[in-house]
Amino acid sequence: MLNLQAGGWHASLLPAQGAAFASLEHDGRPILQPLEGRDPNATQAGAFWMLPWTNRLDGGLFPWAGECYSFPITHPSEGNALHGLGRTLPWKVEENGPASAVLSQRLSQPPFDYLARLEVSLGEGGLTLALRLEQQGETPCPMGFGWHPWFARPPGCAVRFSATHKLRRDARKLPVGAEPSSGIDGPEETWLGADDHFAGWGGEAVLKRPDLTLIMRASGDWARNFQFFAPQAHPVLCLEPVSHVPDAINRPALAPLGAMRTLARGEALSGRLTLGLG
Repeated sequence: MLNLQAGGWHASLLPAQGAAFASLEHDGRPILQPLEGRDPNATQAGAFWMLPWTNRLDGGLFPWAGECYSFPITHPSEGNALHGLGRTLPWKVEENGPASAVLSQRLSQPPFDYLARLEVSLGEGGLTLALRLEQQGETPCPMGFGWHPWFARPPGCAVRFSATHKLRRDARKLPVGAEPSSGIDGPEETWLGADDHFAGWGGEAVLKRPDLTLIMRASGDWARNFQFFAPQAHPVLCLEPVSHVPDAINRPALAPLGAMRTLARGEALSGRLTLGLG
């Protein structure tokens, strides 16, 4: 367990389990639904990292450079591979202080060959995350990344964020088109049960709870696409900054709304996020 604390904030991460967040609190109030010792890859709690792709991959297939790579189906009922490969792999703690840490992850699994560097810090202003995903291989490759937090959702929450489009999806939750959308601005009865991808995100999202208001601000490759998931059966809410639309590698028609970036050796995706109180 990696524990960080500053300014009334406390975070616990699990470097050996995908650098998942086990908890995030402010003055003893849970910001993320606490993991409480459960598996971060099988529990709607904590937060995990998505790389080198985010959301769904149709049939687990990734066609690139004349080859079609196959990855394990993680959701058999949908026939999709979800959220990349990095969430199940360990991260190395490069630096660790009372309020900040730097971690890294190296993966070489065709067609992917990357080095990820994650910076996590706490302060009076809240949580800051910075992630860099660098191509290490000789052959250029498309990549993507994101953060998947399970925010605690007590009754009486409201959400606000702006966008330009919302993706339409089929029964397997794969995108089939897009429609204009201004985003979401309203109480939970207007969005509970949603599982939608938004493009043209404004880079800011506000979660207003009865006891506090959280403001998420993202920049870089995290500031354009956004996944919103509000399951009815569990008191959680996912506000996910991501770098591309779901199944982007198999959906070239949706590329203008958020394609994966093809990185040559030494090139990288980078994103920065702050999460603080309003």
